[in-house]
Order: sequence, then structure tokens, then C-alpha cells
Amino acid sequence: MSVSVRTLATPRRTAAPKASVSVRQQARTPGWPRYALMTLIALPWVVLPLWLLAVNSLKTQGEASVPSLAWPAHWNAAANYLAVIDQGSYLTGLLNSVVTVIPTIAAVVLFGSMAAWSYSRSRSRGMRFAYYASSVSMILPPAIIPTVYILIQLGINGTRGGYFLALTGTRLGMVIFLVTGFAKTLPLALEEAAEIDGASKWQIYWHVILPLLKPALFTSAILLCISVWNDFFFALFLLPNNDQATLPLTLYRFASTSTTGIAWNLVFADVVLTNLPILVVYLVLQRRVLSGLTEGAVTG
Repeated sequence: MSVSVRTLATPRRTAAPKASVSVRQQARTPGWPRYALMTLIALPWVVLPLWLLAVNSLKTQGEASVPSLAWPAHWNAAANYLAVIDQGSYLTGLLNSVVTVIPTIAAVVLFGSMAAWSYSRSRSRGMRFAYYASSVSMILPPAIIPTVYILIQLGINGTRGGYFLALTGTRLGMVIFLVTGFAKTLPLALEEAAEIDGASKWQIYWHVILPLLKPALFTSAILLCISVWNDFFFALFLLPNNDQATLPLTLYRFASTSTTGIAWNLVFADVVLTNLPILVVYLVLQRRVLSGLTEGAVTG
């Protein structure tokens, strides 16, 4: 009898690991055909516009007058890019863009994270309404006429300070929307422990909350950098002077001031130079964005 019990018990102990191994193998099987298909579908929409932009920036004016994907018959790359730097106020626009982007990102990330923390911890209807109003601001069209009127009343219309305030106010909603959900996952016990130790609200935010929000804030900063760098609408109305123009504005003025027709080879070269800095920033920091999101998911 004991022998029959052992013989019956033996297959039960050996069958369970086989089932679990098969389940794990099925879970680890990648869906590479699906990903390959999606890549093939998306690749032309990404590669072809970039190729059209790059290859036509290397052509002569006559050859680039009809943009095509063909390789240049006559190379004119050096002359095109030097003309853009010399005639298109590229260096001035680059400096103005950098001076605009850095403080705007710093201010939006700081104030946006404060607001997101407050919204994530509040249960009042008024704060909930304020959160929804802030988030909806991402999809609303920019109110340029009220913005110009307010800046005129403040006496800062047409200045970098007025442009900075307009960008900061219109970009806060994105950071609030992205960070509030992340802040809700942070354990409340950390803040309670800091309060017991005598920390003020500012100390709790600066030493406890802000380090934990870094993954979400880093991703928000990258999206902000792209958005602020490519801003054209506010710059067109709020920066009338050429010495204050950012890169998108210098590109527009350079392309529209020609009296003999648009030199498409120079326009394409200017577009490449305008987007090159932000492309480099994205390529360098994309891994940190992904690792930051993963770290935030594990921490939460």
C-alpha cells in the first residue's frame, strides 16, 4: 500500500514543474512578428521625411527647386550650411533659444511639480476642478490676444521676460497632468514620518517628494524641451525684434525675406540646423528617460 502511494505521489511532484516551465516559456515568447510589422509600417513615415529634408539640403538651388528623394547630382552642402549660418542669423537664434529653453523648463518643472503634489494629496472639489482646468489647458488653443493685452498692461510686451511668462503659463498643464498621477503612487507614510521629525512643507517637498518625482520630471523636461524649442506661434507675436528671435522665428524670416523666390536648398539646410540640437539632446537622453520610467515604476 505504501508503495502504491509513493508511485502515485511521484508523478504529481514531477508534473507541476513541467507545467510551470511551459507557462514561463510561453510568457517569454516575444511577439516579434507583430513588432516587425508595426516597424515596417511606421518606418516610411519617419525615414522618408528625414531623408527628403537631409538630401535636399545638400543640393544646389536649381536642383532643390523641385524637392525629391534623389541623391544630389551636384553637391553644395558646405555652401548651403555656411549661407544659413551667415545670412540666416542662426547663431543669434541658437543663443536666444537656449536662453529661453533653460529657464522655462526649470520654472515649469519646479512649479508644476509643486502643483502636482498638492493636487495628488488634496481631496477637495475646488482642487480637483483646478487640476482638470490645468490639464485641459494642454489642448486649448493659445489665447494670444489676451496674452498680449496682459503683457502690455504689465509693460513687458515684446521682451524676453514676457515671452518667458507666456511659455511658462501655457506649459504648466502638461507637467501637472504627467506628474500628478505619478505623485499619487508615492507612499504617504514618508511624508508623515518627515512631519513627525519636524520637517516643514517646503522641506518635505524638497528633500522627500522632489527626489521621488525625478523619473516623471525628467520625462516631462524632455517633452518640454521639444515643445519650447519648436515654439513659433508665441515667438511670432511676442518677439518683434530680430535680436530676440529664436530659431523657429529666424527660420521663418529667413525663408520669407527672399525677393527672388524661395531657395529651398537653404530652407532645408536651415531646418536641419534648427532641429539638430534638439535631436542630439533626445538621442543622448532617451535611455535615461526609459530607465527613469522603469525606476519610477519599481519605486511606486
